[in-house]
Amino acid sequence: MEKLEGPEYEQVWDRFEQRFEFRPGMECPTWPAIKEPADSITWSLDALDDDPGYVKLDAMIDLLNGALWACTPPERTLLILDWHHDCYRIRPHAITAEHAPRWPASMMPDGDYNIHLAEDFRYGTFGHPWEHTICVMGAPLLQRVTEDLDSILLQRVREGGGPSDRRNIRTER
Repeated sequence: MEKLEGPEYEQVWDRFEQRFEFRPGMECPTWPAIKEPADSITWSLDALDDDPGYVKLDAMIDLLNGALWACTPPERTLLILDWHHDCYRIRPHAITAEHAPRWPASMMPDGDYNIHLAEDFRYGTFGHPWEHTICVMGAPLLQRVTEDLDSILLQRVREGGGPSDRRNIRTER
C-alpha cells in the first residue's frame, strides 16, 4: 500500500475530475456527481439503513472487494480515493489474510465520496454520500457483481448514466 502525496495526489484527482467530469455537491441538482459511463449501474444504498449487525453492508463490501481483486491482474494496482482525505494505491493481490477483509478505505460513502478504481479507470466504484448511492463501473466488474448487488441493495437508480428501468427490484421478485 502506498499513500498518494503531493503532486501525484493532485495528478490522480485531476485525471479523475477530467475523465468523469466530477462536480461535487450536496444538493440534488448536482447529482450524479460524475458522468457515469455507459457500462455502469448505480444502486441506492437505502436498503442498508435497516441492517442490524451490518450483514448487508458486509456482504456488499466483501462482494465488491472480491470482484475488484478478481478484475485486477496480480501485477496491477487500484486507486483508493477518499475525497479530502488520504488516498492510496494498493496491490490487491499483495493484501494477505491478516489484512483482509479491510482495505485502506471502504467503498461505503461515509460523509465523503469514496472511489475505488483501476489505474486506467476501466472499472471501479463511486460512492456518493449525499445521494446515498454506489455506482459500479466497467463491464468486468459488473459481470461479477450485478446479480448479487441486486439481491443486496434492491433498487437501481441509474444504468449507463440514465434512469433505470429496474428501479425497484423488490417488486420484481
